[in-house]
Amino acid sequence: MSDKLWGGRFTAKAAEWVDEFGASIHFDQKMAAEDIEGSLAHVKMLGKQQIITADEAQKITEGLELLQQDLLNGQLTFDVKNEDIHMNIEALLTEKIGSVAGKLHTARSRNDQVATDFHLWVKHRLPHVLDALDELQHELVQLADKYSHTVMSGYTHLQHAQPITYGHYLLAYFEMFQRDYERFEFNQKHTNILPLGAAALAGTTFPIDRAFVAEQLGFNQIYHNSLDAVSDRDFALEFLSNSSILMMHLSRMAEEMILWSTYEFNYIEISDDFSTGSSIMPQKKNADFAELVRGKTGRTFGSLMALLTTMKALPLAYNKDMQEDKEQVFDVMDTVLASIKIFTGMLNGLTVHEERMLESTTHDFSNATELADYLATKGIPFREAHAIVGQLVLQGIQQNTALQDMSLEVLQQAASVIDEDIYQVLDAKVAVDRRVSLGGTAPSNVQNEVQRALKILQERTL
Repeated sequence: MSDKLWGGRFTAKAAEWVDEFGASIHFDQKMAAEDIEGSLAHVKMLGKQQIITADEAQKITEGLELLQQDLLNGQLTFDVKNEDIHMNIEALLTEKIGSVAGKLHTARSRNDQVATDFHLWVKHRLPHVLDALDELQHELVQLADKYSHTVMSGYTHLQHAQPITYGHYLLAYFEMFQRDYERFEFNQKHTNILPLGAAALAGTTFPIDRAFVAEQLGFNQIYHNSLDAVSDRDFALEFLSNSSILMMHLSRMAEEMILWSTYEFNYIEISDDFSTGSSIMPQKKNADFAELVRGKTGRTFGSLMALLTTMKALPLAYNKDMQEDKEQVFDVMDTVLASIKIFTGMLNGLTVHEERMLESTTHDFSNATELADYLATKGIPFREAHAIVGQLVLQGIQQNTALQDMSLEVLQQAASVIDEDIYQVLDAKVAVDRRVSLGGTAPSNVQNEVQRALKILQERTL
């Protein structure tokens, strides 16, 4: 006869290596606190509904609270023979209080129990992701405010395009992370649903009170379909999807920080705290932590694809395949929280070379659009103006002369409508101030964007 808690109808024991393969305790023990938390609410409900006696409920509650304390003190030891965290906790509870512990499993299954634990685990940690993003956004706003007038070259196709300000650039990432924040906020809605009460797949014959358990555990909703309750992992997929988009945003910024900290760019310097050296080349200062975040993006994408692939063809309701859901989420949660913290620290210690940024706009022809726009205001059709300026740029490249360094005579040979005011138009700082951005705001006046961002951040605390 099997020695498993579920082994009543089995006549043989599995080989040890088979047990090892099927067990999940080596990773799902991360949910020990949530398993005890869910069990405390469940037994309280069993007692309230008189499904078990008040004395039995009290004994089980006291036993669970002792396990809770042991867990906090690091004194719980789990056994692979008990497969998962749920059966390990029940076995430990039995050691504490005897056979009455077996009544804890009344009116529930491991299927709805594991789903509840998983919901609770993610539910408890999403606020930490939101807090970390909030700190990162605060750091970006402070930097954007500080460098609101720092002119640099903006890029398209990684080629110099038009002058912008570093503050405007930083706030582009604020907007990306704001969308990430909103996605994780919404993720809470689908995480904050109680599966407990669905039992294995078809509910239970006991007169349970699911609303009571939901209230005890802080869930806003309950699942309305028992099949869906035990088989839904959308909340986990949403978390992995949201994390993948967030990590993509961090990876894009990491790439720019890596490039911009090179000798060739020298726009920024990452602090020593977030850099490493070389074992052979004494001069090296490598942006290793930015590179590592960039690398961990692939790890996160892989976790999303792994769980999507696991879920894509599963019939209702629960299947053992779904044991593969947690390791991905556990790992990505650690990755995301660490990556956000690394970026917040890197930005906080960043050195910005403002003069080098401005210098990058002086001989790069990024003011060519300003000249084309100027000609258009003089009545020349824009397509014709574009061609005229293109020829001037070619001439400037051949003669190693920037547009603003060309004589008025040379410029007027290309277009007689050009006047002396063109030199002010071609100045990078003036160009940035004149240009109108979305909402009719000049991007150099980053204060408008900063105020908008601060308002978003402040409204979170209301």
